[in-house]
Amino acid sequence: MQLTGVTHRYGPDVSLSYPDLRLAGGEELVISGPSGVGKTTLLHFMAGLLLPSGGEVRYGDTLISGLSEAGRDRYRASTVGYVFQDFHLMPGYTALENVLLGLGLAGVRGPAALARARETLTGLGLGGRLHHSPRQLSTGERQRVALARAVAHRPKLLLADEPTAHLDPSRGLDALALLRGTAAELGATLVVVSHDPQLVGAFERRLELGRSVAVSAAAAGSQPVPA
Repeated sequence: MQLTGVTHRYGPDVSLSYPDLRLAGGEELVISGPSGVGKTTLLHFMAGLLLPSGGEVRYGDTLISGLSEAGRDRYRASTVGYVFQDFHLMPGYTALENVLLGLGLAGVRGPAALARARETLTGLGLGGRLHHSPRQLSTGERQRVALARAVAHRPKLLLADEPTAHLDPSRGLDALALLRGTAAELGATLVVVSHDPQLVGAFERRLELGRSVAVSAAAAGSQPVPA
């Protein structure tokens, strides 16, 4: 993943400029900073959910910021797993059905999808909760369903927006370990947005927005993630 000269304009008067960034396959990064500095927006650029006003966003040889909407949909389906801050689970679906929905969007259907959804949820400790709806699950369980949905199609780029926002500190550490372990198992690049000092401090490479930019851990030597 590589971002070069990326800017974003909010209306006629506000524009954000982002530092150039390069992430290697399997690398971890946490993005922090106060509210309103564009942390989630930057994550959305990486996912192809938003297009920047200027600059380039690339994944391997693919210019994400130059793709059509349909092209960005295909990129997300094949490459990106996204864990939203508020989970965005379908309330009328069971845990299993929520994961199957995500797999269907990625083009995985039928018996293969069912087997993979069951395997992913069971691997995250939800084997006994497959047929429970989100309202029947705890906050931590809903988060794990959201993570299962994000990773069941085996993405190479895992993005998480404030993954500990609804959890107490001990549960937050568990969530972080789950994210990192899942990303490592997939060989995926992990990018997390967080304002949680405990989570931010657990990462070797950090990008702080809204002040003088601080990027640690030898960014210059990183290579783009292969497509």
